[in-house]
Amino acid sequence: MAASQPAARAQTSFTLDRGEAVPAVVGDPDHFLIIAGLSWSAKDVGKLTGEAPNAFLMGGAMGGAITMALGLALAQPERAVLAVFGDGECLMNAGSLSTVGCTQPANLAMLCVDNGTYGETGNQLTHTAGNADLEMIARGCGIDRTLTVHSEDQYADAATLLRKDGAPRFVLLRVSDAAPPAYARNFDAVERKTLFRRALLG
Repeated sequence: MAASQPAARAQTSFTLDRGEAVPAVVGDPDHFLIIAGLSWSAKDVGKLTGEAPNAFLMGGAMGGAITMALGLALAQPERAVLAVFGDGECLMNAGSLSTVGCTQPANLAMLCVDNGTYGETGNQLTHTAGNADLEMIARGCGIDRTLTVHSEDQYADAATLLRKDGAPRFVLLRVSDAAPPAYARNFDAVERKTLFRRALLG
């Protein structure tokens, strides 16, 4: 009897290159105070900003990016705030979207970089690779300004939406499950908090 072969890992059908898509959609990162979720989305933002003082990259706090950005947006209503996070994080703390829908911060934008996998733990498929539609969930939570990006010709519309003040915005960016840009993060949380606070308060 022939030895069994390991099953091939399931693939998503998403095709956009996150290394090109995230910078194109975010645009000039200096426009925002940025809260990035853990792992791959943190590398996306770190590569884009060089961990400038206006960007705080989270580590080991899965699911916290939206709520942290929400608190920041409510506390600093005159500043544009952007949360960048993955689909696994959003699924883990989808209830945070309902809080955004209830509070309606006019200055909060959210970018979910959806590759359909849990990149932190081995690229197991998330439910967005199957039945879950995070844009639909966001709209069901009362976030009316939403967009799902499937193709490069939607990048400009997505970048415009992220900057459209007046109500919370949610952009779902469907990217391939290829690795994120290489970036060596600074895991000194005290240092990063101090720099971010200084940039925020002057």
